[in-house]
Amino acid sequence: MLRITPGPVLPLHDLAATRQLEATAAAVLPAHTLMQRAGLATARLALALAPHARHIWVACGPGNNGGDGLEAALQLHRMGKTPVVTWLGTVQTATTDAAASYARALTAGVRFATAPPLECDLCIDALLGIGASRPAQGLMAEWIARINTLDVPVLAIDLPSGLNPDTGATPGLCINASHTLSLLTLKPGLFTGMGRDATGQVWFESLRDESCDSIWGSPEPCAVLNPAPLERIRHHASHKGSYGDVAVIGGAAGMTGAALLAARATLHHGAGRVFVGLLGGGELTGDATQPELMFRAIDTLELDHMTVVCGCGGGTAIAAYLGKILSAASRLVLDADALNSIANDAQLESLLKARPSKNQLTVLTPHPLEAARLLGISTSEIQHKRLAAAEQLAQRMGCTVVLKGSGSITASPGERSVINPTGNARLATAGTGDVLAGMIGARLAAGVSTPSEAHQAACEAVYEHGLKADCWPTHQPLTAGALARA
Repeated sequence: MLRITPGPVLPLHDLAATRQLEATAAAVLPAHTLMQRAGLATARLALALAPHARHIWVACGPGNNGGDGLEAALQLHRMGKTPVVTWLGTVQTATTDAAASYARALTAGVRFATAPPLECDLCIDALLGIGASRPAQGLMAEWIARINTLDVPVLAIDLPSGLNPDTGATPGLCINASHTLSLLTLKPGLFTGMGRDATGQVWFESLRDESCDSIWGSPEPCAVLNPAPLERIRHHASHKGSYGDVAVIGGAAGMTGAALLAARATLHHGAGRVFVGLLGGGELTGDATQPELMFRAIDTLELDHMTVVCGCGGGTAIAAYLGKILSAASRLVLDADALNSIANDAQLESLLKARPSKNQLTVLTPHPLEAARLLGISTSEIQHKRLAAAEQLAQRMGCTVVLKGSGSITASPGERSVINPTGNARLATAGTGDVLAGMIGARLAAGVSTPSEAHQAACEAVYEHGLKADCWPTHQPLTAGALARA
């Protein structure tokens, strides 16, 4: 069993691949083996999480997830605990495996009840798992609501009931688990959208043994978890030119702070030189808190020799410069108002799509609303299919896309999509997106020359951006300015 923490690269498999793997395993293993292994793994984890728990409510649905719960109750009973099972299935309607698990639990003396216990020390959610096809209703919905009021650990088997395994969306009621034991595969929905709130700490059990590896095989993952980047080595013989020039263009009147945040982040993330071109005119010619930043008129910047971070605080003024920037910049990060301008101008979108043919590299960093504008759909649709939306936008524009939010997704044509496991809600404050754009710009400037390298640079910046928030001192407020300096 593996405790999932940020750092290693781990494959993620969608529902179809998980079902395929389940069917392959069931065909070669003795009957009922997978369910028994799942129940035993759940019971062991339950004991590890709450070793002193005596009274355990095991809420079981009518399908195989419920069967896993029945097996877990059986094992806990054998271990001297007092599980109470509420089961929504019947012998007549249950799957073959679930019916067998019910019979085993009943014979062993496991207690069954028609209503949830008034008190418990631990709850195991075995209602739906990956088997949900529609929002929970009736008695199941009542039990989900009841579980969410408990002030005890909640362990979800495979997936919190109500969570979509592929998207992380919650079309109806969803269990808020403190721990989730994912079986057979890790699912993308555990790590993006509402998944990060619903799952708590994720654990993984493959249900394999040594004899299984050559028989089961491994289906292709639909995405991977973003791994921790390797430490960047700055050689003694290098100089500022080795780490590139970055021009930050944005900061329309009244919004100069966004451009300054991006520029400071670019500088602190290692760029050789950072230039600032403000759209608001000449009211600011320097940054007293960061004198290393060099302020220039936008028309004087040699964009074809620079990495450009464009759009932070750009307002509507950025649109007048985007044609030149899209045509000239060799490496480009487009954020905020630059994205909104492209969404409203077909000619600018055409210039963006033409960049790959000129070997120009581009990274887009939309939040869900900006992504929705670019794709011409609603924000709700983006959030209900985050992985697919990021991939669709990357294919449409021919570049790397970082779809920000809970479990940020990095997608690029020809590259496996990546879901980021770092970051938390402390990043939900103005300016942190500008900081991320600057960090990506700094990494692009340090010798990135291919689309694959641009994809990798974006993944690394996203990981480190989130990691800073995860490691932030609890007694200090996280502000974008402090994050840029960090």
